[in-house]
Parts: sequence; C-alpha cells; structure tokens
Amino acid sequence: MSYHAKLIKGGKIVIPAELRRELGLKDGDQLVIERMGGSLTIKTYAQMVREVQAEIKRLVGPYEGSLVDELIADRRAEATTEDRRP
Repeated sequence: MSYHAKLIKGGKIVIPAELRRELGLKDGDQLVIERMGGSLTIKTYAQMVREVQAEIKRLVGPYEGSLVDELIADRRAEATTEDRRP
C-alpha cells in the first residue's frame, strides 16, 4: 500500500496518521532512515535491532549454549592468566 507524506519546513516529514497507527508509532519514537540508492527506508530502532540479531544469527549459525556465557568464561580465563604473571 502506498502512502503520501509531506516534507515541511526544516526538513521534517509528516507521516500519515493512519500509517502511524498501523505501525504503532508514537510521538518521540526514534526512527532510522537508510538511503538505498535514490530511495529512503524508514525503520524503528526495534526493527533495526531485530535485523542485526537475525544477521548475527545467520553469520554464527546454529549454536548450542550462550555466546555471552562463553565470552565471560574466556575473559575470566584471561584475567586469571594475567593475575598469575610475575
């Protein structure tokens, strides 16, 4: 579905009320604008986080366990090694 928005003074974009309601956008929400060639894409921060998480999951692949727990264990092991150095 297409919507029309208006660019007003100061470079502000007015997003139609119907679209804001459908997407659950509220006053003060932070949005991310991406330039893709000659087009703009507007996303919420929540959308960006989901996309980044999906990309990381794709890159890491199936993984059993917790990457965070693994990282913490690695850091603790490094700290122990450093504490033992003369």
